[in-house]
Amino acid sequence: MLQRLKQSSSFWMILACFCFGIMGVFVKLGSVQFSISELVFYRCIAGFVGILFVVMLQGNTLKVSLPMLKLHMSRCVAGFVALLFYFYAIAHLALPTAVTLSYTSPLFLTLITIFYLKQKPQGGQILAIMIGFVGVVLLLKPTFESAQWQAGLLGLLSGLLSGVAYFNVNKLGQAGEPAWRTVFYFSLVSSLGAAVLMGLQDEPLTMLDSRNIWIVLGLGVSATVAQLAMTRAYSRGKTLAVASLAYLTVLFATLFAVLLWDEQLHLSSYIAMALIAACGILSSALKMNKSVSLSP
Repeated sequence: MLQRLKQSSSFWMILACFCFGIMGVFVKLGSVQFSISELVFYRCIAGFVGILFVVMLQGNTLKVSLPMLKLHMSRCVAGFVALLFYFYAIAHLALPTAVTLSYTSPLFLTLITIFYLKQKPQGGQILAIMIGFVGVVLLLKPTFESAQWQAGLLGLLSGLLSGVAYFNVNKLGQAGEPAWRTVFYFSLVSSLGAAVLMGLQDEPLTMLDSRNIWIVLGLGVSATVAQLAMTRAYSRGKTLAVASLAYLTVLFATLFAVLLWDEQLHLSSYIAMALIAACGILSSALKMNKSVSLSP
């Protein structure tokens, strides 16, 4: 039974969603003491060090062909910028709102897939995408009426860039790239990028001590487990089908926000979140059978 669960892309995606929800909690807690670039750095360096240790222990190779390296870099850059925007949104918005905006990625993923294949989309897909973005407008409406409009826009952009990153993750999986190598290159590039931003920031770096080290450790561990599980889910399953399960992160984030901070959103926000989730799942379910293959 356990072995069958380990072979299921759904199992890995549910695990990823739960860990991503926990990661969001640590980002929210850490944003009080750390800058966004510092949080991204600690989130990524943990995965880099852990996977590098496994690579050295098992003697795996990090060498890839030039075309594969370009695909890795495309995934890494999109994922890194998406992560920066996502953490900024978490720090400045209610946790469920920030997570929902980032998890518009399946809607964007559907659009990216359609344009990449240059095929006419189904009517249901168009309807799902349109209704989904109506939900985005509803969710952003109170944000634009406050000083949080920038965080709202960046949260939405994180969803777009995440869609690009997931598209490339699937292409890497189809090309035979192991999940650990995909995560390794992402962790390496993101750690270096965040380190550069940390060196450029005006405020002094936050020193680690007994009052905040647990936040860094929790962020690193939860993010690394989530990243590995998500990568395995996308590489083993059909991208558009697996993407629909990503909305479980919204559920986990909402539960954590209520339990830890007693966050209460307006009714229209919950309706908007439900619309976005439902239409993301619908757009994933209405994939174009065998013709919707992400093969290059």
